Amino acid sequence: MPPRNPEHIHTVSEITALITRMLRDRFPRVSVEGEISNWSVSSAGHAYFRLRDDHAALNAVMFRSSLGRLRFAPEDGLRVIATGAIDVYAPQGAYQLRVEMMREAGLGDLHLAFLQLKEKLEKEGLFDPKHKKPIPPLPRRIGVVTSPTGAAIRDILNVLGRRFAGAHVIVAPVRVQGREAPGEIREAIGRLNRLGDVDVMIVGRGGGSIEDLACFNDESVARAIFASEVPIISAVGHETDFTIADFVADLRAPTPSAAAELVARERLALLERVTDLRVHLGRATANRLERSRLRLEALASSYVLTQPLARVQSLAQRVDDLTSALARTARHAIAHRRARWHPLDETLRALDPGRVLGRGYSVVTDAEGRVVRGADQVEVGDALSIRLHRGRLGAEVKEREV
Repeated sequence: MPPRNPEHIHTVSEITALITRMLRDRFPRVSVEGEISNWSVSSAGHAYFRLRDDHAALNAVMFRSSLGRLRFAPEDGLRVIATGAIDVYAPQGAYQLRVEMMREAGLGDLHLAFLQLKEKLEKEGLFDPKHKKPIPPLPRRIGVVTSPTGAAIRDILNVLGRRFAGAHVIVAPVRVQGREAPGEIREAIGRLNRLGDVDVMIVGRGGGSIEDLACFNDESVARAIFASEVPIISAVGHETDFTIADFVADLRAPTPSAAAELVARERLALLERVTDLRVHLGRATANRLERSRLRLEALASSYVLTQPLARVQSLAQRVDDLTSALARTARHAIAHRRARWHPLDETLRALDPGRVLGRGYSVVTDAEGRVVRGADQVEVGDALSIRLHRGRLGAEVKEREV
C-alpha cells in the first residue's frame, strides 16, 4: 500500500494570497451601490470608508490619485456608486473594495432618516436655546449614562478623579449600540431624574460608525433628553458630526472626556480663583502694613510730635502778625476813604441852602409850600412864609409890582 501524502499546511500569508488571487480573478472590476459611513481621509491623502445597505457593510479604500478626480465631496450618509476591484488587506485579513471611480446616487437611508427626524424635532422646538438648562457650576452628584465596560466611563472617571475628586458619580449602565440601546438609555435618564438629587447628567459613548451611533439618533432618546429636569451633556465621541442627542441636550461635548472636563471646569476655575485671591490678599496686606509702618515712623519723627510747644508758639506768633497786619490795613483803608470823601464834603457844604441864607438871603413860599421866584406867582392878599437863616416869618402881600 503506497504511503499517504502528508497534509499540506498553509501559512497565514499563503492562504491570504490564495484568497486575494481568487477575489481578484472573480471580481477584477465591480460597481457597488451603497451608503457611505465612517468617511475619513488620512494625512497621506487616502480615503477610508464603508459602503453599507440595510443588511451588510463593505470596507473600501480610495487612494489619493483616484480621490483627486472626484467632482463632489463625499460624506457620511451619501449614497454612491463605487467602481473598483475587490482586494484583500493582508495585515488585517479583511477584504475591501479598492475604489477607482465613484459617483453620487443620492442620500442614504440612515442619513435621510436623520435629516427627517432633525427637521421634525426642530419644528417642535426641541432644539430651541430657550429650553437649554444651565450646567451647575459646582455639581455634587453627577449621573453618567453609558456602557459600564466601554472606554467612555473610564475616561470620565479618570478626568473627574483628577479634577473633581469630591464629586459623587452615579453610573447608570446601558448598552450604547444595538436594538435594545434606545430603550435602556431612555429608562436610565428617567431613573436618574427620579432620584431627585442628581445635579447634572452625562449621556454618551466613545466613537463609532454611523450604525454604532444610531441609538443617539433615536426619537425616543431625544424626547427623554428634552423632558429631563436634570441638565444633560451629550458626550458622543464624534468630534466632526452631530447626533440628534447633541441638538436636544443642554450642552454638547465632542468626547466623554471633554464632557467630564466641562462638568469640573467651574470647580477648577473657582479653586484657581481662590488661590489667586489668597496670594493677592497676602501681598496687599503686606504692602498695606509696610506703608502703615513707614507712615507711623514718619509721624513719630515729625516736628509736630517732637516739638509740640514750639509749634503752638509759632502759631501764636503768626496770630499776632496777622492781627497787626489787619489793624494796619484797616487804618489805611479808613484814611484812604476819608481822603476821597473830603472834596465831596466841601462841595456839599458850598451847595447847602443854609449857608446861602446865612449870607442874608431868604426863601419865600406860598400857602401851598411852593417857592416864590417872581411877583407874578402871587396876588395881593396871599399869605406867604419867609424862611430866614434863623427862624421863619409869616407875611401877607400888600402890593405887587410885576
